Amino acid sequence: MTSTFPDISISTDRLVLRPFEAEDVPALAEMMSDELVTAWTSVPHPYTTAHARDWALREAPAERTDGRGIVFAVTEFLTHRLVGCVHLHHTDWRALSAEVGYVVAPWARGEGYACESVLAVAEWLFRDQKFERLELRTAADNTASQQVAQKIGCISEGVLRNAWIGRGRTEDGGWTELRTDLIIWSLLPEDLDEMRERPAGDPGYAAAFHDWS
Repeated sequence: MTSTFPDISISTDRLVLRPFEAEDVPALAEMMSDELVTAWTSVPHPYTTAHARDWALREAPAERTDGRGIVFAVTEFLTHRLVGCVHLHHTDWRALSAEVGYVVAPWARGEGYACESVLAVAEWLFRDQKFERLELRTAADNTASQQVAQKIGCISEGVLRNAWIGRGRTEDGGWTELRTDLIIWSLLPEDLDEMRERPAGDPGYAAAFHDWS
């Protein structure tokens, strides 16, 4: 029997993580059309409103109901504006492990939203769902995503050589596919415990747990 995650929402001081809704489609289409999203993810390009609607209303819910994972729309608590997406996938119900992916809208970057939302999901995954491992994979040149992994306490476990296909700009302004390495990161329940025990003045602690409880 396939296990499934519950249909829930998660709140932090600044954010609400919830299932996608029809009202999110325009903002989702805009977010996923950003150049950095195109470069470092496998989403279609160009990313259309039809793609966004299919993801928000069909594919994302099916991730949960089919037992593959769960998708959260990340929104600001005060404005309800869509700031990003967190996706648990490649879920192994026997090993109690999952992989996490995340995207933040261009206008919302630099506010600590990626760290805050991924930590909230990790806390829920470990505490409520009793999972034992969360994995991240970042392209070798995607330094922003690597910084998120480091700030939330992940441990780098190694490199998968030539394992990912990203995208790069061509001289005529188009896009071309580029092979790159993947860095493997992991987060375990005890890693979060260690993060909480760091001094309040520690830069890593402050960056990772900014306004989060």
